Amino acid sequence: MDKFVVKGGKRLEGEITISGAKNAAVAILPAVLLCDEVCRIENVPEISDVSVMIRILYELGAKVKMINRDTIEIDPTGVGSCMVSADMSNRMRASSYFMGAMLGRFNRAKVAPPGGCDFGVRPIDQHIKGFEALGAKVVIDNGMVDAKADQLIGAPVYLDKVSVGATINIILASVKARGMTVIENAAKEPHIVDLANFLNSMGADIMGAGTNVIKIRGVRSLHGTTYSIIPDQIEAGTYMVAAAVTGGNVLIKNVIPKHLESIIAKLVETGATVEQYDDSLRVIGPERPKHCNIITLPHPGFPTDMQPQMAVLLSVAEGTSIITDSVWDNRFRYVDQLTIMGAQIQVDGRVAVISGVEKLKGAPVAATDLRAGAAMILAGLCADGVTEIENIEYIDRGYSNVVEKLNAVGGDIKRVNIPPQNVIPQAL
Repeated sequence: MDKFVVKGGKRLEGEITISGAKNAAVAILPAVLLCDEVCRIENVPEISDVSVMIRILYELGAKVKMINRDTIEIDPTGVGSCMVSADMSNRMRASSYFMGAMLGRFNRAKVAPPGGCDFGVRPIDQHIKGFEALGAKVVIDNGMVDAKADQLIGAPVYLDKVSVGATINIILASVKARGMTVIENAAKEPHIVDLANFLNSMGADIMGAGTNVIKIRGVRSLHGTTYSIIPDQIEAGTYMVAAAVTGGNVLIKNVIPKHLESIIAKLVETGATVEQYDDSLRVIGPERPKHCNIITLPHPGFPTDMQPQMAVLLSVAEGTSIITDSVWDNRFRYVDQLTIMGAQIQVDGRVAVISGVEKLKGAPVAATDLRAGAAMILAGLCADGVTEIENIEYIDRGYSNVVEKLNAVGGDIKRVNIPPQNVIPQAL
């Protein structure tokens, strides 16, 4: 087991290159199962969630070849199984995407409910609603979601609430269904557009991704492709906040500025300077941030995955700020960790009231989920003294080479092994 040790008070300055999007990668990798030929995927992030995805593909019978650090080739032609083990499913939320992909290929899928970060109930009722609309019968058998159909038939699907996961799963299941599927009240996130572009590059017929109505006309087969995953919107936002909270000057490279508009707007509101270029942007932090209010919303609103990081910035801002998370019920668990470092935050349900303090103080803390872990790193970077962060396996799920990237711009962060506790030494 490892932990991060962060020495604070360093002004970040330099360049950081953003990796491929985690949320796009974990949808695109299962989608390869729908193809009848070899696919090459580029700009794949080096994160543990991707490692789990690759392991699942391997166990299902796919041939996976690493071309270099961020490029893989996948040959799905040998896949014969339509079941993902509970052990693998429980490691990550996106394992549920194998339901749609295998249902689309085999008309059968058996997958355990997804795992991942624990900050709220993750119902899959909208996923199941979509599968059933396409003609599948879905039952829960021994803790496994078992979906099967004689033939998937395109159909209209109206999502009762905007759901990224359900939108992705219904797209995957309907790509090779007979006829037209129309998803209304669909999620619009950039990684949904990226998945649709990937599938279309293999011969799928998907229209409207990025809007609230997506139309999928089923095709008989999909061919191989070479495809590069979009840059990670949340990784970019995290390093933008890192620059702002340390009063730094950082050029963030390999980004799509359009995807970052809501984050840019709030950083500017706190007094940061953001200069935009074609595929990069520069963030110059203020002497001290100003307060602001944030409400998280589905895309194109402010992303819930960025609210813990912004909470760190606002915890050292002048005045009082309010964050309202309208997406998840229980996403403020990290607040207890920030208060250990001196932050003044009061939480009432989905609302956090933050009274800014001049400085945070280094302390032993723990990551409570992926983005909360990123927030702890940001808090450590701007705090006085040393911050030790445990449970960093959460952070490894979504941030590629975080230590190297931060140290390259002047941060001081180390990965340190934690010795096992209560080990009885063997007799000599």
